[in-house]
Amino acid sequence: MRLPNVSRLLTRIKHASLAFDAWVNAGLYDSGVSGGAVYGRFQERMKVFAFRGWKRVALDLTSEGVTLGTGAAILMLALAQPAFNLTSDNWLKAQDLAVTFLDRYGTEVGRRGIKHDDSLKLDEFPDIMIKALVSTEDRRFYEHWGIDPIGTLRALVNNSRGGGSTQGGSSITQQLAKNLFLTNERSLERKVNEAFLALWLESHLTKNEILKLYLDRAYMGGGTFGAVAAADYYFGKPLKDISLAEAAMLAGLFKAPSKYAPSVNLPAARARAVDVLHNMVEAGFVTEGQIQTALRNPATPVTRTRDITADYYLDWAFGEIKAMADAGKFKTDRVLTVKTPLDLGIQKRADQVVADILRKSGEAYDVDEAAMVILDPDGALRAMVGGADYGESQFNRATDALRQPGSSFKPYVYAAALNSGLFRPDTVVVDSPVCLGNWCPQNYGRSYSGRQPMWLAVAKSINTIPIKVSIAIGKGLGIKGDFQAAKAGRAKIIDTAHRMGITTPLVDSVSLPIGSAEVTVIDQAAAYAVFANGGRKAKPYAASEVKNSSGEVIYRHDDEKPEQVLSTQVVADMNYMLNKVVEEGTGRRAQLEGMKVAGKSGTTNAYRDAWFVGYTGNYVAAVWFGNDDHTSTNKMTGGSLPATAWHDVLEVAHQGIELKPLPGLKAPNAAAAQAAASTPTDPAATSYGKLSRRSFEVIGGLNGLFRTVERARPEAGEAKPASEPRPGASLAPAVTTRDVAEGTRSVGGRLETR
Repeated sequence: MRLPNVSRLLTRIKHASLAFDAWVNAGLYDSGVSGGAVYGRFQERMKVFAFRGWKRVALDLTSEGVTLGTGAAILMLALAQPAFNLTSDNWLKAQDLAVTFLDRYGTEVGRRGIKHDDSLKLDEFPDIMIKALVSTEDRRFYEHWGIDPIGTLRALVNNSRGGGSTQGGSSITQQLAKNLFLTNERSLERKVNEAFLALWLESHLTKNEILKLYLDRAYMGGGTFGAVAAADYYFGKPLKDISLAEAAMLAGLFKAPSKYAPSVNLPAARARAVDVLHNMVEAGFVTEGQIQTALRNPATPVTRTRDITADYYLDWAFGEIKAMADAGKFKTDRVLTVKTPLDLGIQKRADQVVADILRKSGEAYDVDEAAMVILDPDGALRAMVGGADYGESQFNRATDALRQPGSSFKPYVYAAALNSGLFRPDTVVVDSPVCLGNWCPQNYGRSYSGRQPMWLAVAKSINTIPIKVSIAIGKGLGIKGDFQAAKAGRAKIIDTAHRMGITTPLVDSVSLPIGSAEVTVIDQAAAYAVFANGGRKAKPYAASEVKNSSGEVIYRHDDEKPEQVLSTQVVADMNYMLNKVVEEGTGRRAQLEGMKVAGKSGTTNAYRDAWFVGYTGNYVAAVWFGNDDHTSTNKMTGGSLPATAWHDVLEVAHQGIELKPLPGLKAPNAAAAQAAASTPTDPAATSYGKLSRRSFEVIGGLNGLFRTVERARPEAGEAKPASEPRPGASLAPAVTTRDVAEGTRSVGGRLETR
């Protein structure tokens, strides 16, 4: 009875399915027909826009241009983010600190901030000064929008015709952006940021405000910032009273103050001033007749002795003061007087030594730059050299440049090893092949010296031992397997380095124990200071005392208590081993007569960086030589120029002071040591006259009533450098194994660090 009903139901379902299929097919067909008709009509209409020949080419190029332009705009917006991150709502207010810096004796050594530059309003500037500046640096300043492609092209053409850089390529706004937010580092990133910041400045300031800031903030040589200070320094008169010839000479300083400063090279300064005068004529600001008097009577600077400037030091100190102000340590005070630990005698010696070494040996070693930081063991910053020439580049290589330390990183490895309790200086280690994965470090010379005490491995700067030490530290933590144990050991090494004072992130890699991570010069000095002071952290500081405008002391560094980061036993053991580096190893050029010196040299892969970081009981100094573009030097090692520079500066720094022993080391004969320190080997090299440094410390305490007088000195002759230990040469008689010269090289694609 039910079967016929089921059959009828199935038949109906089939019919419904067929009907639905037919409906879908018909709908698709109708849609296709309709769509075809629409497309046909669309084609008919689009024939109006069909082009042939040159019109088609122009349309295609325009379309491609719009596409590429849209992509470029998105890319530029992404690139602009780092530049805009440098700005804030209170970026200009952040510049309103007015800081006067004093040296350790209370003598004023410089100023930073806005107060010393804004004594004149723009309408009080002499018209000839503004015209001289604009005609030479940015002739279309009032016409462009921050970046001047036309002016840049014109400058390139004129300079190529004239054979020299007589006109600036960057706009004044771009130069101000660099002065306010960036450094002189030569990189594409800096130029991109500079361009975006120039546009940002143009949108936030008027043209006159930009010009005023530039006139106030530009470095003008001789430690002066701004045209007002420069007029007083070079000509001994207010800016309002300068002549046309003097205005032209000042305007010539903005691009290259070290090259055209009249106190350094008067003929070059006058030649540059002539170019500026002709630029003023070309720009239509003056006539040929008006400049004739200035051409016949060029500007003559006042006679003054070459002042000791500590510009890299003061720049860093000002940055530290700004950071402290932002942290609220000075509350609402913005006019400050800061007493620093700066020692102008040491600063002058450091500047002279670095300049002399680069002048005499820079070409032979193919090296252009250097940096040096000198600290007291507690972190007080005594002197700083941030580069070969501050006027040429204000980029501070002592604080801002990240460079590989090479073997000068190994003390952190050995400090971690001693701290683990697994090693002592006389622990026997084995110099033999070791591999982590497919990476196998090799010693310089590809040889191995077998069993030896750890202190000897440190003195010889052997590469395999730090790797084996990292493995042993990890296994001491219970980690099995060399690769994983080495990773755990490196974590302990990184932690030790950071606790000692390295502030940069240390990238963990298999080659980290032999110095592949990047550090700064000032961090190296701070970390080694832990060995010199008995194990306490020594954060570098440039503010011993800060007073507000009322003379009230609002900050003292002495109120801060240092943290103990290494035990006294670990420090004593490290000092013993690092002293061996200087007396019997790769740092022998750093030896000082009558004093115990400890330290470590370092040279990185392909001879790109050369270091010597050393210390006594009185001072810690880190020295770096290299090139800004990371090109290789001519086989320069840390035991050559860096150790020589360290010796030449610290030898003078120790004269006339009470010598302090290194923690855990027996001092040399006290009488002999004091005699060596108080009898200068080169009397002309010191600026303290007949009074000892100790006497000056007493005098300096009398509120700076007395000032040191520099004694006239003859030109010091060039000292013959100590012979450089060669690979394979024997060490001192106390050492029986072969000396391995420190340094690095690449063998079979593997990193070798010396």
